Amino acid sequence: MREDYGLYVWPCAVILGEYVWQQKHRFTGANVVELGAGTCLPGLVAAKVGADVTLTDDSSRSDVLDNMRRVCDLNKLECNVLGLTWGVWDSSIFDLQPTIILGADVLYDSNAFDDLFATVTFLLQNSPGSIFITSYHNRSGHHLIEFLMKKWGLKCLKLLDGFSILPSFKASQLSGNIQLAEIGLTSKDNA
Repeated sequence: MREDYGLYVWPCAVILGEYVWQQKHRFTGANVVELGAGTCLPGLVAAKVGADVTLTDDSSRSDVLDNMRRVCDLNKLECNVLGLTWGVWDSSIFDLQPTIILGADVLYDSNAFDDLFATVTFLLQNSPGSIFITSYHNRSGHHLIEFLMKKWGLKCLKLLDGFSILPSFKASQLSGNIQLAEIGLTSKDNA
């Protein structure tokens, strides 16, 4: 199953894509980076509503990166596709200055959490005023994510039940305990 992670549309991506659609006024003209994009549904929605989008996934996953390019072509969307491995500081990450960072179901492997949060923190610091919007299965409570936010100098700006934003006909097709969070730097880091 591991090889298929990046080639499957997960429920968190549907919820985050819906959120982007509902918040389209925030995304029009925004510079958006989607981390761990996989099938890139949230990033595609952001591009459809007028954002400048960079889709990223693990640089070693050429199958996923190639699929992202095909999906963009099929949807007639101009998105930058970039190999970006969390916690690896190669030249590609230094050029990114997103106003919004997206991540659907990027909080699934606790071994990758520090690398993910290091990458998110760097991107937020590199682009003052930016935010990270993520949807995730709340498998072990929000406490681990709270700990990681504190550890990396981040704070939760908004926390929603993911199903609360979905129309009922869409919500009935998904299952799980999915949260949507907007995360930013703590005040001292914004100064």
